[in-house]
Amino acid sequence: MKYTIREARREDMDDVLELIKELAEHENHLDDVEVSVADLEKEGFDNGNFKCFVADVEGKIEGMALVYFRFSTWKGRTVHLEDLIVREKMRGTGLGGALYQQVVKYGHEHGVKRIEWVVSEGNRNAIEFYENTGAEIKESWKTVHMEESGIQKNIGE
Repeated sequence: MKYTIREARREDMDDVLELIKELAEHENHLDDVEVSVADLEKEGFDNGNFKCFVADVEGKIEGMALVYFRFSTWKGRTVHLEDLIVREKMRGTGLGGALYQQVVKYGHEHGVKRIEWVVSEGNRNAIEFYENTGAEIKESWKTVHMEESGIQKNIGE
């Protein structure tokens, strides 16, 4: 199988959204996906709020990794890996590992002292893979989300 890991282009965003929806459906959260191709194009290419890498297999996008910079009060500038998705039929082919290495390379090129992401505790294969690459699963830290209803509640609407 011949593939290329490259920076995503605006015209790849249809495929990127398809991958996002595929993951959401796999996790039984398809109805929670609100982002659109227009959102991805605006935020990624017009506003520069994220960088996306894609796995291009003979002209078809089969995987993606979306990252952005954060700031840690302890470490300074960090890279956050929002999602790394490989189509189910392409898992086990090395595409996920290649995308992951591209993210690590990107972080290194930008001189960050930390790359961070969240992994589902039920995703044992990913956890084992990450640990084997030197990543540490922080069991004592909990991810916190405030959804739109919580935001509205806190601003008094």
